[in-house]
Amino acid sequence: MSPHEPSNKLTNESGLPVIGWIHGEVVSRRDVVVTVNVGGVGYDVIVPQRLLVESLTGEQVTFFIHTSVREDAITLFGFADENERSMFRLLLSTPGVGPSTALGAISTFSVSNLISAIYAEDVTAISTIPGIGKKTAARLVLELAGKLPSLEQRDGSNVPTKSTHADLESALRSLGYGAGEIREALAAIEIPSDEGQALRLALRQLGTR
Repeated sequence: MSPHEPSNKLTNESGLPVIGWIHGEVVSRRDVVVTVNVGGVGYDVIVPQRLLVESLTGEQVTFFIHTSVREDAITLFGFADENERSMFRLLLSTPGVGPSTALGAISTFSVSNLISAIYAEDVTAISTIPGIGKKTAARLVLELAGKLPSLEQRDGSNVPTKSTHADLESALRSLGYGAGEIREALAAIEIPSDEGQALRLALRQLGTR
């Protein structure tokens, strides 16, 4: 949805207006919450760690919103784009994954890196997400692998395939790097589909360690 196409005419199952996105000035930041002034109303929005760091007080921001409705609270989760929000919602559809864990996944990995890890069935990497053990990581791979192509198509970018990821790991191992440092380096970068470029980025990241 474009930021020029508000969705406030829609309602969810609770009859509340659906907030597609909000745009306004950052008033404050605390913990994982950014308070945004939208037309004189302050919205408390829970955001991933990267977005929290980027949301500076006094600057204008646009957050794509997921609204969580419970009996005792209505909580807004904000994301940088529709793909982050879509991945958050896919994660929530997995048994055993709640909002805090799903948000931790978006904070730990970029969308493309998380897709890459799922395609590669990299349970060890996925289990580095706070709140996700290896059993839940394996369930994520099983539950989400078949749902990811539509997300990849919406992204409009070249998401690395399972073979690209595996070839990259193999190349780095042949250069003497250990499995643990390889996983950490690949989780910290956006992995392009071009293997040569991916290898250069990975080596650069490993060189900073």
